[in-house]
Amino acid sequence: MELNAEERKHRILALVRHQGQLEVATAAVDFAVAPETIRRDLSELERRGLVRRTYGGAYPVEGAGFETDLAHRVNSHVDDKRRIAAEAVKLLGEADTVFVDEGYTPQILAALLPSDRPLTVVTASLTTAAAIAESTNTTVLLLGGRVRARTLATVGSWTSAMLAGFVIDVAFLGSNGISRELGLTTPDPVVADVKAKALEVSRRRIFLGHHSKFGASSFCRFAEVGDFEAIVTSTGLTAAEAHRYALLGPRVIRV
Repeated sequence: MELNAEERKHRILALVRHQGQLEVATAAVDFAVAPETIRRDLSELERRGLVRRTYGGAYPVEGAGFETDLAHRVNSHVDDKRRIAAEAVKLLGEADTVFVDEGYTPQILAALLPSDRPLTVVTASLTTAAAIAESTNTTVLLLGGRVRARTLATVGSWTSAMLAGFVIDVAFLGSNGISRELGLTTPDPVVADVKAKALEVSRRRIFLGHHSKFGASSFCRFAEVGDFEAIVTSTGLTAAEAHRYALLGPRVIRV
């Protein structure tokens, strides 16, 4: 049965969210329509703030009504995330205490932290805590609170209260979206609260995230771009756009 335009856009959006990205040429074959039709559909979905266009395709935007789960993140843009994490960990410096945010890229970074010197890692992520708990010389402090099933990270008043008692040397933070105009955003207010508190109690702040996060915005703002000393992302962020972010304060590193 032939789909009408709205049904096709609905299925395209579902595919983008399931796969993490969509290629125009492949979708045109799958839906038995011209590539121009898929491009028009993607342009309309982008206008609605549901996807971001790329050369030859699109990727999903995470908003108040949609958030990818951890299983999706573990399988999406893995090579880029490994490069980003490896570059970001170089910014650790002489820090003794580190906050590592929830999310797969921060989890990769946590596994790359040095084990040849004493280090205290504070995190709300159960998966990150489990991954590094046996690391030599590393003390892991897991923040208490309600566990979100989607991300396996703790949130809530207990989480934020525990963070409030710390002074942390450096925080490695991610977000669902980062925009020069709207700052750093995430869909859930309780997640935003934890990120904001981590930002508040940390002397240095470093953002790490895939280039698909840039230009996207979600429901709850927890930081401004200028709050960070450095941004580490993939080369999909153009040099010109990286310069625009750098004008707001942080050093922008593309890998």
